[in-house]
Amino acid sequence: MPNKKIQLKSARDGFGEALLELGKKNKDIVVVSADLAESTRAHHFAKKYPSRFVEVGVAEQNMLGVATGLALEGKIPFATSFGAFSPGRNWDQLRVSVCYSNANVKIIGSHTGLSVGPDGASHQALEDIAITRCLPNLVVLAPADFKETKLATVAAAKHQGPVYIRFARQAGPIFTKGKFAIGKAQVLIPGKDITLIGCGPILEEALIAARELAKKNIKLEVINSASIKPLDKNTILKSVKKTGRVITLEDHQIIGGLGSAVAELLSEKLPTPIKMIGVRDQFGRSGKADQLWEKYKMTHPYIIKEVLNLLKK
Repeated sequence: MPNKKIQLKSARDGFGEALLELGKKNKDIVVVSADLAESTRAHHFAKKYPSRFVEVGVAEQNMLGVATGLALEGKIPFATSFGAFSPGRNWDQLRVSVCYSNANVKIIGSHTGLSVGPDGASHQALEDIAITRCLPNLVVLAPADFKETKLATVAAAKHQGPVYIRFARQAGPIFTKGKFAIGKAQVLIPGKDITLIGCGPILEEALIAARELAKKNIKLEVINSASIKPLDKNTILKSVKKTGRVITLEDHQIIGGLGSAVAELLSEKLPTPIKMIGVRDQFGRSGKADQLWEKYKMTHPYIIKEVLNLLKK
């Protein structure tokens, strides 16, 4: 796990800081909250710009209705909650009110994946990528750390149309490169033997695995695919043509997530051996994020094991 001397910052704090900066620059930025403003870090915006903040309470479906109305009147609303509740509880409103109308709503799903930890299965959004990337007009983003979440939030505000951003609760190291664009992936570590494509804070485990494998002269190419929809097809295909083998890594169900998106691309354009690492058709359990990543075999020792297995084939 990350060195304790490294400064740890949470993705949700990156979101909160970005909201404040956006609110200062653009008076059309508004925030709608479903009772979890402090947890999502939207409370900073509420304190600074109370006239542009709407608290609807525990009413996620109503939240998207309010956000859509604001968008249709020319505002840029950020609808904030946990990913388990939005888009988890209001998928119908997301589909019909937001996406069908192509309304300029930004849906924020905080506390996603196993990272929400002790809150347990009911709060661990492990299906949100699957239920959002299938919707027309909707951009789906999964930034990895504090810096990338901040940049993704700014990019979402500039994008005309609905955007879903998922991010984790826990603090972690900053390991992205300080650049972000919708539809673009980043090569974090270049390599030639296997392509690993991942998203979210779990990517730190891939970086650890890459450093360990390098000691064995195995070069793992690590790609951060924070833009899940649209997917950066060119970067992925360029890498896979070089390596000929693919591993995907995500804090999400392997069914319908980033791994599925990559498999869909490769099956059409470049059939390639692929191994998906993530939650395998199970609900989560209560525990610390690193403990759960270990339990569900998503940490660097398991990544290394899968790399070695794939190299044998």
